[in-house]
Amino acid sequence: MKRLPMVDNATKRRWRRGFRRGRQGAAELSQQADQQIEKLLLRRFDRLLSVRRFVFLWMLLFVALMLITIFQYRALSPYYQSLQPLPGGIYSEGTVGTFTNANPLYASSAPDRALSRLVFSSLLKYDTGNNLVGDLAQSYALGPAPTHYTVNLKKNLTWHDGQTFTSADVIFTYKTIQNIEAQSSLYNAWKDITVSAPDDYTVTFDLPNPLASFPHSLTDGIIPAHLLKAIAAPALRSAQFNTAPVGTGPFVWKFVEVLGSPTTEWQQRISLGAFDKYSAGKPKLDGFNIIAFNSEKQLIKAFKKKQINAMSGLESLPEELAGDGGLQIYVTPQTSLVAAFFNNSRPALSDVNVRRGLTAGVDRSQLINLTGNPVELADGPLLRGQLGYNAGLVQPGYNLEEANKSLDKAGWTVGEKGLRYKNGQVLEISLRSQDTQQYSLLSQFLQQQWTKLGVQVNVTYYTSDDLQSQIVSTHDYDVLVYGISIGADPDVFAYWNSSQASLTSQGRLNLSEYKSGTADEALEAGRTRTDTNLRVVKYKSFLQAWINDVPALALYQPNYIYIMRGQLYGYTRKASNSAADRFYNVDNWMIRQKRQTN
Repeated sequence: MKRLPMVDNATKRRWRRGFRRGRQGAAELSQQADQQIEKLLLRRFDRLLSVRRFVFLWMLLFVALMLITIFQYRALSPYYQSLQPLPGGIYSEGTVGTFTNANPLYASSAPDRALSRLVFSSLLKYDTGNNLVGDLAQSYALGPAPTHYTVNLKKNLTWHDGQTFTSADVIFTYKTIQNIEAQSSLYNAWKDITVSAPDDYTVTFDLPNPLASFPHSLTDGIIPAHLLKAIAAPALRSAQFNTAPVGTGPFVWKFVEVLGSPTTEWQQRISLGAFDKYSAGKPKLDGFNIIAFNSEKQLIKAFKKKQINAMSGLESLPEELAGDGGLQIYVTPQTSLVAAFFNNSRPALSDVNVRRGLTAGVDRSQLINLTGNPVELADGPLLRGQLGYNAGLVQPGYNLEEANKSLDKAGWTVGEKGLRYKNGQVLEISLRSQDTQQYSLLSQFLQQQWTKLGVQVNVTYYTSDDLQSQIVSTHDYDVLVYGISIGADPDVFAYWNSSQASLTSQGRLNLSEYKSGTADEALEAGRTRTDTNLRVVKYKSFLQAWINDVPALALYQPNYIYIMRGQLYGYTRKASNSAADRFYNVDNWMIRQKRQTN
């Protein structure tokens, strides 16, 4: 076995000294390392904490500045930004009635007339101030003869199917109306007028007699010759075209659908789309829906559920919506007159003193807010502000004393139970009216007023259709509470000329059966003069005769009520000749809005 070498003491001491020097060096290195760590890390860490506090304070300041900026932006934005209208969206309107025919030659119901106006254009239309302006027509002129009118058409217009619109379409429209087999309600207004076209963009009209109001007849829709000329006139009323029409108006027909059944909540939905090539430019709405309901109850229910944007045709705001602060109610005066028409052919009312007594006995000032929306009171056969209206020639105001004197003068004296008698007969009159809230309130008011005079008033209400067919057409009444359309031009010949009381006259629109040679002459002269000053002079004689004879009691000028949820931009009508007039600037309607810089 091999032995290990022996280590002497000197060697051991050297090892110990080396080990001690190593330990001492390691300690020195450790101490140096600690000094470096403290110098390079711990001291910098302290400075980092100071920097962090500095950064944190700056961040707090930055956040504060951001919050202040946002607050100022929100506070000041209303001064330089506001909600402004924006194109787009689908608009849905509800109305009561049944859609059957959009053809302007036949449209009769409220849905029919609305759709006819949206789909078809006319030669002329009314602006928001009720002045005539061009639609399909570029211009029109009278002369050289007072019976000759020339209409220049706009060029480069197309039908919804892309075909070019020309004078041939205008000629076809009016020739069809003049064909009695076509059965248009416009026949009598056009039967004696000669219509011709010198070229593709000019149409002339020759009247049998001068007629100052003729341009207002050019506001009916024009139909396309290229689609309808092959259809026989008797078949035109029932043509498929009438329920899928093609026009030149602001909206294009898309489809119609029927929802529900007659025994449930039945309704019709007709959908239209914007016409890109409309003469005034593409409408700002993307589409338009007309929803036809069976009843007002259904209409209001759908509106409350927000299924439609607006309601048309109501006489006033429904009670159940009175507290809804999100509604917009547009009230537009109509160029119409609501009156109590005295049937001058009835024994009691043939006496002018009875008619004067009934007129003086009604306090019309109470009618201003009768239906919830203020109305303009009427005081004669012409409306205030119309051509020919004369503030010095108006019907007498309320005077109970004079009313009693007039009835006494007529021989009707107060007797038993405060009623008036003559030759043992009580003064009794039948009053007929339509069964609506407005006319019911009005009829009850007249009944109360005349009862105070000792007159026995029997009131009967009818539906709209029954009133027309059973009462208006036959003149079966003593007093008829009714509304007549006067229009933008005050040609009231049809309502007060003796010829219009005849059984053979169209519609028998002389509802009072008023007969006056002076009034007849003045009305005939007024409508055949084109000089406005001369027309005013002629109508003065008519007004004088009407005030003296008191054929009716003028009551008020009704309003058209349009109820919408939210804002409808562009609806700015100042007057309306019919409910469908609300659409004359429908191409500018907008329902969307966005906050934009002013």
